[in-house]
Amino acid sequence: MKKSSSILINKKDITAIALGGFDGMHLAHQKLFEHLGGKGAIVSIESEYANLTPKTYRQEYSSYPIYYYLLENIKNLSGQEFISLIKEEFPNLKKIVVGFDFCFGKNRKNCINELKELFKGEVVVVDEVKTHGIAIHSRVIRDYIKDGNIKMANSLLGREYKIFGTQVKGQGLGSKSFVPTINLNIEDFILPTEGVYATKTIINEEEYDSVTFLGHRVTTDGSFAVETHILGKEIINKFSLVQIKFYDKIRENKKFDSFEALKKQIEVDINKTKEFFSKAV
Repeated sequence: MKKSSSILINKKDITAIALGGFDGMHLAHQKLFEHLGGKGAIVSIESEYANLTPKTYRQEYSSYPIYYYLLENIKNLSGQEFISLIKEEFPNLKKIVVGFDFCFGKNRKNCINELKELFKGEVVVVDEVKTHGIAIHSRVIRDYIKDGNIKMANSLLGREYKIFGTQVKGQGLGSKSFVPTINLNIEDFILPTEGVYATKTIINEEEYDSVTFLGHRVTTDGSFAVETHILGKEIINKFSLVQIKFYDKIRENKKFDSFEALKKQIEVDINKTKEFFSKAV
């Protein structure tokens, strides 16, 4: 994974932090980061439910250093204990930036008012951020992705939704009977609803127009698969990590009466994807 470059800063030099979960690193999160200044950092409370930017994938979307705190390790701290921990970890902290709905401490009993009381420095509260009249929250983005509404999810993210996977062996039918595909094993990331998507596939930092299928192979063996076909180029090497960026949904997953019918539909999918990217230029 190629990450945004971030300057390594000693915690004692950090004067401002943004506090939150930050799964997705979406447009609303970026609004918080705008208040950090030159000696800022991001403190991500890791619930282990993050599936838009799981684990350390958040770092790709910010040049600020990100420090992860497992919720399991801090969930029983009182509000006072949590703020004391933050002040101990960042001894020269002058500013905390949070979203309007931020709460903390055991059972989330403490919110904005308590934060302002317990932290004696500056507290910046960022109001709810909307686009197209829709409030931007990670849970909302997840719902759009699960519904296959990639365009709206991307609009709220402020970029194309992207997943990372490792290459695995497929059925072997693609290059023989249909078109060559790269088959992927995806872990941790939420997947769009089953169907065919206009995508870009990134291999060794090279980006290619592609069409990606994800879902159960109802016409062949019925197994679940994520497979991507790169348009106009056959990639035969093995890769440790492949990235897929989603742009739009082409069609739903469906069962075909024959391999020949499936093959014709794949040709249609490829042409629709080519048309999509030709118009997007």
